Amino acid sequence: MIALYLINILLAIMWAAVGGSFTLVNILFGFALGSLALLIIREQAGTVAYVKRSYKVVALALLFLYELVLSALKVARVVLSPKMRLSPGIFAYPLTIDRDFEITLLANLITLTPGTLSVDVSDDRKVLYVHALDIPDVDAAIADIRNGFERKIMEAFR
Repeated sequence: MIALYLINILLAIMWAAVGGSFTLVNILFGFALGSLALLIIREQAGTVAYVKRSYKVVALALLFLYELVLSALKVARVVLSPKMRLSPGIFAYPLTIDRDFEITLLANLITLTPGTLSVDVSDDRKVLYVHALDIPDVDAAIADIRNGFERKIMEAFR
């Protein structure tokens, strides 16, 4: 699977070299064209799983952007309100994922979302400790992470 990503990156670089323009937009366009080429020859190149996984990675990225905007608005509302009624706290999130890459990705997605911060991972890699700026309902926060980021990570990388 990683070899197909490298092939797609190579196709993007070749596109930029042929066009003589190594701008970010041109390289991303070359990457999209490379993905399209791999999609067209998916049966011969064995890239069916690669294409499906690419869609799931894009879905994860879109979920992150959605959560980023939503949480930024929540934090802005808290900051701009005259009375800050916060319930900050640290909660233990029981991990379903067990691979180092997936745990690291989940921790980073949580940290990059305003109002939350990944604090630590237990030694047995079964619990992620998360600090939240406002956490009135821990069970709801756990369910949001499980049904959001963690589910999308499992769909994209398993």
